[in-house]
Amino acid sequence: MIKAVSLSRSFGAKAAVKDLSFEIKKGEVFALLGPNGAGKTTTIRMLTGLIAPTSGTCTIEGVDVTRNPMQVHRNVGVQPEVPGHYDTLTAQRNLEFYGKLFGVKQPQLGERMRDLLQSFDLWDRRSDTVQTYSKGMKQKLAIIRALLHDPEYVFLDEPMSGLDPVASKTVKDFILDLKAKGKTVVLSTHNLEDADRLSDRVAVIQGGLIALDTPDNLRTNLFKRTIVFHLKAADDAVVAKLRALPFVRSAERSENKLVLEVENPEEENPQIVDLLVKAGYKVQFVGEVRHSLEEVYLKLVKPSKGAPQ
Repeated sequence: MIKAVSLSRSFGAKAAVKDLSFEIKKGEVFALLGPNGAGKTTTIRMLTGLIAPTSGTCTIEGVDVTRNPMQVHRNVGVQPEVPGHYDTLTAQRNLEFYGKLFGVKQPQLGERMRDLLQSFDLWDRRSDTVQTYSKGMKQKLAIIRALLHDPEYVFLDEPMSGLDPVASKTVKDFILDLKAKGKTVVLSTHNLEDADRLSDRVAVIQGGLIALDTPDNLRTNLFKRTIVFHLKAADDAVVAKLRALPFVRSAERSENKLVLEVENPEEENPQIVDLLVKAGYKVQFVGEVRHSLEEVYLKLVKPSKGAPQ
């Protein structure tokens, strides 16, 4: 488990992260969301011991990250926002160097390199210098580097940045595979659709913590449940009938669609359908509006002033 307690970090007079506290359960995918300048990258750097907090603590499986960074790093893989490869070396030499730093020995290192390079479609380019790689290829190599020593905790900072749709899908599938293997993944991303699909829980931060929950719970807490009834024909009279029901919070008509806000659709939808049918209206389809994580995010986050991250 990862535990952050009152984490704060200032750069000069600028506070990048303020009093951030949360726990990340082992085996979950945990997404950090927020605008540019919200402190996502700074938070990842503190959680992984790359920089020390100005105040507060972070522990991974009970080990203080700041006091015992080497002990923590053996069990942590980090893909930073800026890859930072040795560009004049080949991809294979880069990985061999980092593998040895993490104590991965042959033949395990060679097998691990081959498996990961093949999974990310870089095996045929392993002998090319990294300076010949595209931005997306460098990004994939950085993810491979983070996974090379098979860590239990994986931190990915904008992992899909610069990737084409096929490569992006490969990374997303790999994240789900890591979760299936019981790994813990901490993901920073601006792609809210990816966060919604991949994450067990999300933390929305903007300097401090704004919200922390599952995507579905955030939707439920911020938006009333909205049901759409598609009728063969509708008029304003049916809207008046529905507004008279005590459990209907609001009812609007858009052509032949009725849009209702209700408290408990599972219990109340049958009563609404029964009323509509008895009143002579033909119900063609009933569906619930699912608010996106983007809508949740935009409701929570204040416009950013473009502070540095």
